[in-house]
Amino acid sequence: MADADWNNAAAVANSAETVAGWEARSARLRAQHKTSMDLRYGPAERNRIDFFPGREDAPLLAFIHGGYWQARSKEVFSFIAEGPLAWGMNVALIGYTLAPQKRLDGIVAEIRAALDWLDEKYGNKLLVSGWSAGGHLTAMAMNHPAVKAGLAISGIYDLEPIRHCYVNDKLGMDEAEARRNSPGPTAKPLVLAYGADELPSLRDQSEDYARRLGREAMALPRHNHFTILEELASPQGALTGVVRTL
Repeated sequence: MADADWNNAAAVANSAETVAGWEARSARLRAQHKTSMDLRYGPAERNRIDFFPGREDAPLLAFIHGGYWQARSKEVFSFIAEGPLAWGMNVALIGYTLAPQKRLDGIVAEIRAALDWLDEKYGNKLLVSGWSAGGHLTAMAMNHPAVKAGLAISGIYDLEPIRHCYVNDKLGMDEAEARRNSPGPTAKPLVLAYGADELPSLRDQSEDYARRLGREAMALPRHNHFTILEELASPQGALTGVVRTL
């Protein structure tokens, strides 16, 4: 496959404007919760969590941001909390060290450490979700004992093709690392969602992994790699509905 097969930003004409809108919406929401931002779960600079409280007894949704494991930050994605918050859910945005400062093995370990911290501090009913690279990290987190269910959005689950495109320039994965970080089966509820207007390579990733799990992927019509997150940010969105069901 060519690099263009994986370049989501280039495939969506107004992706930069969309992300700028996310940042503005996220900044407004973060300003309303200043005392629970940047809670430290580990020693690295990005080992921080933004917590948006809902009802005390409600489930906690832990969200993992995307950026091909090498870009973006949790601060860009706070806006997605608005959907679950409207139903009383607690929401946590997990930050993690980016490549090349950390290899993928280390990034996966950081996510597990964040989930350990959330479980210890906020207890049971832990759901995990993520978008793009965060979708992959969601699938990798399903074997964490505290995680009850997951929603992986527009993720990458077979890392072997990633090893042969521009994304691997900073990741530096070899065959063995790609294999051990390609998620396997899980008996827990895991919904795989993607936009029907995404790149074929991304659609195939979700469909192929769903088949391996013996499940059906969830294709959302009229959505691309970026607009799909509106279905989680909206209280009435399809992905908010999935989270509520899970």
